[in-house]
Amino acid sequence: MPIFLPEHTATAANSLTPRQVVAELDKYVIGQAKAKRAVAIALRNRIRRQRLTPEMAEEVTPKNILMIGPTGVGKTEIARRLARLTQSPFIKVEASKFTEVGYVGRDVESMVRDLVELAVDMARAEKAEEVQDKAKLAGEERLLDLLLPRTPGSAVVEETVTSAESAGRTRERMRQQLRDGRLGDRVVEVDARESAMPSFEVIAGTSVEELGSNLKDMMGSMFQGRARTRRLKVPEALTHLIAEEQAKLVDMEAVNRTAVQRVEQSGIIFIDEIDKIASRDSGGSGHGPDVSREGVQRDILPIVEGTTVNTKHGMVKTDHILFIAAGAFHVSKPSDLIPELQGRFPIRVELEPLTRDDFVRILTEPRNALVKQYVALIGTEDVTLAFTPGAVDRLADYAARVNEITENIGARRLHTVMERLLDELSFEAPGLGSQSITIDEAYVDRMLAEIVKNEDLSRYIL
Repeated sequence: MPIFLPEHTATAANSLTPRQVVAELDKYVIGQAKAKRAVAIALRNRIRRQRLTPEMAEEVTPKNILMIGPTGVGKTEIARRLARLTQSPFIKVEASKFTEVGYVGRDVESMVRDLVELAVDMARAEKAEEVQDKAKLAGEERLLDLLLPRTPGSAVVEETVTSAESAGRTRERMRQQLRDGRLGDRVVEVDARESAMPSFEVIAGTSVEELGSNLKDMMGSMFQGRARTRRLKVPEALTHLIAEEQAKLVDMEAVNRTAVQRVEQSGIIFIDEIDKIASRDSGGSGHGPDVSREGVQRDILPIVEGTTVNTKHGMVKTDHILFIAAGAFHVSKPSDLIPELQGRFPIRVELEPLTRDDFVRILTEPRNALVKQYVALIGTEDVTLAFTPGAVDRLADYAARVNEITENIGARRLHTVMERLLDELSFEAPGLGSQSITIDEAYVDRMLAEIVKNEDLSRYIL
């Protein structure tokens, strides 16, 4: 799971009102006002809890959210943007990837371990940024030592002083050349330690990630690896040495404590496809896949209710992690979940299917709108791309029509339609030189009309 760059400072995130949260989400997600309102209130309640006395705060549990709606309408994007907005550790997991204890598959506790690993990466990156200047200076000094090995001083005091002054001037000249980038072709020998610890893989889908990480910790001293001399150019050597100095300066114990605290107080876990583990026969036959689905639900239940999970970075309480579950519920319905699990998701929000007008807005309004993305991508080839309003309308028409003819995959259809529309241009762009190209209605019709008319072919635009 990638680490999101913060868009607000921690102080700003802790002062966001529900209205401000919705306004921020509106910049990236079109429509779905009810869902945005629900997550904004959940976030504000988390902020309110932090202002309570410790005794009262311990009693206030997160109001977990269940999002119900078809694929491609913005469920995941809302949760992801919420986490990015608050700088919270966030992961998305698919409920269908987990299996009941005793079966081959991922252990449900692995979602918490994954969240902790992500939080550790975030905290480590922040600490590394704090010591960046110190690490850069230390790495620079080490590189200068390699470029200008220090020589033993002379026995004569006067000569020693003169030699030291000369060496100092030479070192500063070399430092300036290094900073000016004039030593790019020089090669130095750097000692690098290679790890001899074997990697632990997931065998046949069995969850052994925790076993592997624990063994690495216990046997770390036995598998420190051996030093190996590498010949690197100066820029690469400097990057390597700075990274080593950063690793020395970062207090990993403090990083682990910070990460665990963040997970416990502000972590967000998005459980997608929760409808896939709902029992479709409420009567139950006592055997078959429904039993396994119910078993997964019962394994997830204590995580959502609040338990303590053992991770290699310490024990983690899940009592105040915010869980957001989502599912289409085409075949099953929320009431097919076991009652205990239903009770742990008190806030339920139904997301509306996207319309043709929504597609027009998605193509143009958000900060990361598809039209803006493709204009920027093609622009890297020195080709100026523009879309007329009519072309955007036609694109929305075709996307909506293909969704009707085939499987409705919501806004994801826009990605595939855009790729098909610009397939020819993307291929030829490097050879076009400095040109300005306008995509109009006629161009859209020429590229997409035949595919949409042919239902068999349209099925391939997935």
